[in-house]
Amino acid sequence: MANELATEGPSGVDAPRIGPRLKAARLAQRLTLDELAAGCGITKGYLSKIERDHASASVATLVRICAALNIPVGSLFESSAAGEVVRADNYPPISFGGERMAEFLLTPFGERRIQSLLSRIEPGGGSGSETYELPVDVAFVFVVSGRIGISFNGAGTAEDVSLGTGDAFTFSPQLPHSFRALGDETATVLWILAPALPDDVRPTSR
Repeated sequence: MANELATEGPSGVDAPRIGPRLKAARLAQRLTLDELAAGCGITKGYLSKIERDHASASVATLVRICAALNIPVGSLFESSAAGEVVRADNYPPISFGGERMAEFLLTPFGERRIQSLLSRIEPGGGSGSETYELPVDVAFVFVVSGRIGISFNGAGTAEDVSLGTGDAFTFSPQLPHSFRALGDETATVLWILAPALPDDVRPTSR
């Protein structure tokens, strides 16, 4: 296939190790070597060498790989190869509906295995009175501060769950549900979804 010219082994230059980052991005999106290689027009063996830093990709090949993974090329050259850091003073805001609340995405936009959101819900705010369902397997909720109520209604289930600071709750988000802040304090809530929401129902960045 085209553009598979590569430099094997050390080149004498202390180049950044981008292979583990590419592999992590591929695994995060649950793509196999075969699937990603086919999408980029390269061989599985060549892609495997790139991920192990045993071969250097051409610029054109690297651009195609990043495009297939939906990640910026520049993200491969950031300081830490262990993962992606989201700083406390720079949470990416997202729009996922609801009333009197702000939400932030704590996991990378390309992460498919899991998705973490942080909500700050003003008194009386929440998802709204209408229940909704999410097409993921499990939801985990941790109340960092304040109080929230989660209401279930439908599929033979009618129940209200009240959670206070430090409480955690795991449930199936495929059940119709809604949530709201309780009391007169803004609630800060961590939500973890597994796997991540599909692209067609994902929150959008603001």
